[in-house]
Amino acid sequence: MPRRALITGITGQDGSYLAELLLDQGYEVVGMVRRTSSINLARLGHLESRLSIVPGDLLDETSLVNLLREWRPQEVYNLAAQSFVTTSWNQPVFTGEATALGVTRLLDAVRFVDPEIRFYQASSSEMFGKVREVPQTESTPFYPRSPYGVAKVYGHWITINYRESYDLQACSGILFNHESPRRGLEFVTRKITNGVARIKHGLDTELRLGNLDSQRDWGYAGDYVRAMWLMLQQDTVSDYVVATGETHSVREFCEVAFARAELDWEHHVVVDERFLRPAEVDLLIGDSSRARSELGWQPEVGFVELVEMMVDADVEAVGKGR
Repeated sequence: MPRRALITGITGQDGSYLAELLLDQGYEVVGMVRRTSSINLARLGHLESRLSIVPGDLLDETSLVNLLREWRPQEVYNLAAQSFVTTSWNQPVFTGEATALGVTRLLDAVRFVDPEIRFYQASSSEMFGKVREVPQTESTPFYPRSPYGVAKVYGHWITINYRESYDLQACSGILFNHESPRRGLEFVTRKITNGVARIKHGLDTELRLGNLDSQRDWGYAGDYVRAMWLMLQQDTVSDYVVATGETHSVREFCEVAFARAELDWEHHVVVDERFLRPAEVDLLIGDSSRARSELGWQPEVGFVELVEMMVDADVEAVGKGR
């Protein structure tokens, strides 16, 4: 019998790449989505016939218990969250309900229905926030700088708590920023590459951004979901930092993106104070040596290749949509 995996947040960037990976590994994949009037399956269009899409809600533990009872997955990947940092200041309570308490509801459902389920929690480098050391490792203290980061810290520690208290096979991946052509337009990387495409096609003349000096450790989402899967294949689960170990600024991202489209970024980028965070995270860079040595994981797509991949995809998409 093929293994069955449940993915919450399957309609997002990571969910779509993880679904592809698991299907290629021979899994039966079940994707949980909130029941709404319209469900955006754009990232899953090429996979839809191979998936089971089912309703469930991190705000409703009964729905999670029923889902686990019906589908009996061997692995659960919790990728669902209110995951946009900027929105977390406008909706801090909802962010806490979904991104923090939602993890508890799902863990409790796993404990109640089948404690043998292997559970993956999507933690985030935003938990480090005002960083205590550079680079950041699994033992670096957290200092979150947004409601999103605070909620992710709760989700991370409640996963550890359930693992140690109830002997669940539950772990967290502390993933640093990972991008792709499937990234949402609300994220700065995709905002940049889509902006480049629109300027290239003459639809816009400028791109307004916030802090150009903010630095991140950017990798490719397709590489990072492979680390998620590897974590749940170990005899003893553990938490891992997943990162490239390189840091680049938003300014560098702009330089590479505009150059790919044969444009000068300085002629088009405008700093707009509306896009500055109330509390900025200046430098995030991860040390993934444990993941590399114990999981055999390493990133395959470099920074420049990633940015150019995203620009090419957006230039093509914007050109078709004109």
